[in-house]
Amino acid sequence: MTAPAPREHGGDGAAFAASLGVDPSAVLDLSASLNPVAPSVVPLFEDAARSLGRYPDDTEARQAIAAAVGVDAARVVVTNGGAEAIALVATEYPNGQADVLDFGLYRRHLADAADDAGKRWRSNPHNPTGRLAAADEHADVWDEAFHPLATGTWTRGDDDAIRLGSLTKVFACPGVRMGYVIARTDEEAARIEARRPGWSVSGPACHMIPRLLDDPPLTEWRDAVAVLRDQLIDRLHGAGWRPEPSDVNYVWIPEAAGLRDALAEHLILVRSGASFGFPNAARIAVPDEQGLERLATALASVARAD
Repeated sequence: MTAPAPREHGGDGAAFAASLGVDPSAVLDLSASLNPVAPSVVPLFEDAARSLGRYPDDTEARQAIAAAVGVDAARVVVTNGGAEAIALVATEYPNGQADVLDFGLYRRHLADAADDAGKRWRSNPHNPTGRLAAADEHADVWDEAFHPLATGTWTRGDDDAIRLGSLTKVFACPGVRMGYVIARTDEEAARIEARRPGWSVSGPACHMIPRLLDDPPLTEWRDAVAVLRDQLIDRLHGAGWRPEPSDVNYVWIPEAAGLRDALAEHLILVRSGASFGFPNAARIAVPDEQGLERLATALASVARAD
């Protein structure tokens, strides 16, 4: 079986299922790197649905994000997921520097992604390799979408940089778009906010953000992710694949030709490295315990010969 052509980003589970004629629930989607140990947000979303009869108000959400990351609320812009955060900052500062081996949305939204005089964009942990940046490494824009799952803290705290976050990754609810920008100054935040479409963040998202940020167990999640990640790496090594070391909830396999198609036979979807410029590579999200066992069974039949 040949897996359908990958889209620009992960989270292709529904399209993958449709191409194979199966129900999406039958697919183990490891192309989207979500927190594998986060509890379901469905009960909270059902409660938030009561907000659908009025226009969204993100005041409480903005204050909750500000308190979590330790900045004044005037420096926070609440966004419709991390994708909107990236698009807004790239529109405010259209010329920048973004590596080919980094998250593709930077290059998509920047007018010039190879301007040496522009702002330096970096993901931390690095996406797709999963490694944390050293304390002395620099960026003008840090994308910290996965930072809590690698460190147990929301941000590296670099006030000299713009910081972007994605709550949908941390709380494993990509269908509810929740992200943010931490600007360097109130004035910068106001300019970025002015570029945001009116009411771009839904009422349910605005309702959920303060409640999700009410003392989430980030360090426990970090430690649980690390255990599952080590188990994933062991199973990949046991099947002959060579993932690189990672600090977060996904691993990068630079030489993974054939793996995506082979796992598709077992209704398991992993992220192609094509959108990062490396079509023979793969990024695999760390699954929960049940998913890990399912993946281990599949890997036993797709072992790579040395």
